[in-house]
Amino acid sequence: MPNKKKETAFFCSECGYESAKWMGQCPSCHAWNTMVEAPIPSKEKASSILRGGTLSAGVRTGLPDSYRRPVPLSAVEERGEERWSTGYGELDRVLGGGIVRGSMVLVGGDPGIGKSTLLLQVTGNLAAAGHSVLYISGEESLHQIKLRADRIGKMSDNLRFLCETNLDTITEILLEEKPQLCVIDSIQTMYNDSVTAAAGSISQVRETTGVLLRLAKETGITFFIIGHVTKEGTVAGPRVLEHMVDTVLYFEGDRYASYRIIRGVKNRFGSTNEIGIFEMRREGLCEVANPSEYMLSGRPERASGSVVSCTLDGTRAMLTEVQALVCRSNFGFPKRQATGTDYNRVSLLMAVLEKRLGVPLSEYDAYVNLAGGIRQTEPALDLGISMAILSSYRNVPAGDRTVAFGEVGLSGEVRMVTMADIRVQEAAKLGFTTIILPKSNLRGVKAPDGVELIGIRSLQEAADFLG
Repeated sequence: MPNKKKETAFFCSECGYESAKWMGQCPSCHAWNTMVEAPIPSKEKASSILRGGTLSAGVRTGLPDSYRRPVPLSAVEERGEERWSTGYGELDRVLGGGIVRGSMVLVGGDPGIGKSTLLLQVTGNLAAAGHSVLYISGEESLHQIKLRADRIGKMSDNLRFLCETNLDTITEILLEEKPQLCVIDSIQTMYNDSVTAAAGSISQVRETTGVLLRLAKETGITFFIIGHVTKEGTVAGPRVLEHMVDTVLYFEGDRYASYRIIRGVKNRFGSTNEIGIFEMRREGLCEVANPSEYMLSGRPERASGSVVSCTLDGTRAMLTEVQALVCRSNFGFPKRQATGTDYNRVSLLMAVLEKRLGVPLSEYDAYVNLAGGIRQTEPALDLGISMAILSSYRNVPAGDRTVAFGEVGLSGEVRMVTMADIRVQEAAKLGFTTIILPKSNLRGVKAPDGVELIGIRSLQEAADFLG
């Protein structure tokens, strides 16, 4: 009897779109040449690990019968969120106040950025606090993990390690050990025997995450999953992976620089506007308690083209140095370059300066940079960028103790921004004495002792301040 032909389909490696035939462009995410062929998982095999409400053979999930049929919300027992501190205030802020029991957190970032190092430090803190933690690695041996752990510091015996990639084995160990928290490093190395595709494929990643997610919800185990990223910076594998988990965190920053930024792009238990800042040192990642001071370190004195602005990430105000260099172009087409902010926004602001203030920037090359390697696109940065360009063009310093923030419109007006009082307090805390802000923000903002608030309505008034 001839062997039954294996059924295959084509999946987009960027978003997970499934198609019966190959296509040059994915109709879902419009990426080119991303369709790869993979076997379709057998429904009978793929569901065997979860059949009958069990996570493993003969193991009941423990859910009450009332949860196995539709119920009104009034019949659901109210429970407060049980949170654990990671030992790092920066990470707790991004998570919304700490780790929620039974949640699943996906951590993505470039290779070598510090994902494994951070989670090893977090699990060490939780183990020292008395929590039982299991760290499962599919990429490193126990000897390699021990070398990193020795550099970070002594680990508690509550933290145990396992090198395994088979999902069935991992599930059995988790149900037997019942840790409070488990780290999977990484999800692309795990494989499910019931899925015929290779480890790291779309089918494997999707099915493996689905099993771990149900395990988290039915047993209360908290999972931290490390995911590889594509060249565009998104988590590799199907896009559905980000929809399945509770929280998605991205590690940002240049791997050759010392700072790291953790940004939440999805969080069912908190805000996605917060960021956490760390510094990479020999002993591991350390919190940056005052990011404004860190970003302004080494700032030149009385230099033209340098203006300090204040941006906001969630509830955190951060002072950032905006640098601009304007020089006459040697060619007919002037060059524009923006590092750390939106290029199109810089071009727009330069057009406003030329039209409303008569500055002939079309004859000059312009380079704009946010010092410290940080990336910001908040509209409140507009006034700082505009003043930095004007300062460089006129070769006039803006003042070492001056901060400027505000949104600039196409008519050259300076518009109101949110939470101006928090920005003013942050600037005053670091010793700045002059703060230029939209005049509409002056109401409700009290000037700290020794600080002068200058409200402006247009870019012309900002240009008059520069002289």
